[in-house]
Amino acid sequence: MTIQLSILDLDLIKMSLDDSEINQNNNEKISVKKSTFNGLLIGIIILVGVTAFFAGSYTSNLNSNQISVEDLDEAIAKLELKLLQNQLPTKQAAEPVKISIDNDPIIGNPDAPITIVEFSDFQCPFCARFHTQTLPSILEEYIEQGKVKLVFRDFPIQSIHPNALPASVAAECANDQNKFREMHDTLFEKQSEWNKLETTEALSLFSQYASDMQLDQEIFDSCLTSGKHISEIKKDLDDGKEYGVTGTPGFFVGNDQIGFVELKGAQPFESFKKVIDAQLNS
Repeated sequence: MTIQLSILDLDLIKMSLDDSEINQNNNEKISVKKSTFNGLLIGIIILVGVTAFFAGSYTSNLNSNQISVEDLDEAIAKLELKLLQNQLPTKQAAEPVKISIDNDPIIGNPDAPITIVEFSDFQCPFCARFHTQTLPSILEEYIEQGKVKLVFRDFPIQSIHPNALPASVAAECANDQNKFREMHDTLFEKQSEWNKLETTEALSLFSQYASDMQLDQEIFDSCLTSGKHISEIKKDLDDGKEYGVTGTPGFFVGNDQIGFVELKGAQPFESFKKVIDAQLNS
């Protein structure tokens, strides 16, 4: 089965996304050098901060001559969290950073106290790595426990991932029939099946995925080829740029009351755990 493109033609894709030319591999090479320097700098700051934090309590604990490991870990976590929060620009320094979740799909309890806002590209290999290597642990420890919810926002980098926008549309169309999670998982798990296909062939495969999920085929195909969700995806892309997203995946963790911490790239579970635990205990 072949689906003909209408609004999802190359001109519209270029018009919507022509200023998103990002090379994730180059970014990763640069970030390794920067992260080495930043890691040393943050380590020094944390060491000084912890020393100052405990300076007052040391006198009172002089007789016992010890500080518990739990207190030390908690102090370090809070200092690291503050350092990460300070990396994000704010309109007013006294206000916590706010990141809009718009009306995008949510995985988990909508009332969970902590939110992970993910800006992602379905064709990005680093995003697929996060899905397969990190997200399962976040789901098990936090999302399924009602502590965290994941908000998925589209950031298709069309200049290097020509099927990213159509894949985003497919996920949004599945969301119309309450099947976002199923399409989200399928697109990442089967990324190697469609990422190098011509766009028309990829769309046909997305239609087959919808059939396998027992979606209303006529409604899904009409949504997929009409470009119904193009403007919503473009809004996600624009919001991501405004928040400083330069590559995928990009994450913001927190809530409007305490602010958000930014995590760049396919971070390991431990990076999310450190931030989330500190926020839950703040």
